[in-house]
Amino acid sequence: MFHLKETLAAYQARDPAARSKLEVLLLYPGVHATMYHQAAHFCYCHNLKFLARTISQWSRFWTGIEIHPGAKIGRRLVIDHGMGIVIGETTEIGEWVKIYQGVTLGGLSTRAGQGLRNHKRHPTIEDRVTIYSGASILGGETRIGEGSIIGGNAFVTRSVPPHTRVSIRDPDLEFHRDKTDTMDENDQSKYWNPAQTDET
Repeated sequence: MFHLKETLAAYQARDPAARSKLEVLLLYPGVHATMYHQAAHFCYCHNLKFLARTISQWSRFWTGIEIHPGAKIGRRLVIDHGMGIVIGETTEIGEWVKIYQGVTLGGLSTRAGQGLRNHKRHPTIEDRVTIYSGASILGGETRIGEGSIIGGNAFVTRSVPPHTRVSIRDPDLEFHRDKTDTMDENDQSKYWNPAQTDET
């Protein structure tokens, strides 16, 4: 059952940009995607699979969030921004989870095709997990422990213990200071690497 009041309260508690429950209800695509999913999941569980997929694809069209009707989602899920999120059929999500845009909760491989039907192919996300933008969590045996944080763009294919932070190493960034109107893009001497202490 969809608990609308506590979902709206969860958004207000975890999103500083949320000014009112009415604003969240009318303007937040994550709330709409969750509401559509509840209807789609009901149909899915009652063997109305085509109708369930129809509802989920309609939701994807309007919200940019794709949640398979078979996914099991706990209470107080907060989807921040949400565009590009994909949640697979056998995904299980606990309570008080927060997911940012561009996250994939998917399968590792579909080469076995129909042989994978009725097998758990997608991850389990326990309670109070935060997953930042661009992260991919893949595989049916992958479990993200309670209270863990998955950093942006992380690629996770194995289980994570509870209360663990997962992140990728910061990429090396280069900054250039262009003092002229034009710059030769092949002239690497004009680039500034913040890791270097001495200016050239």
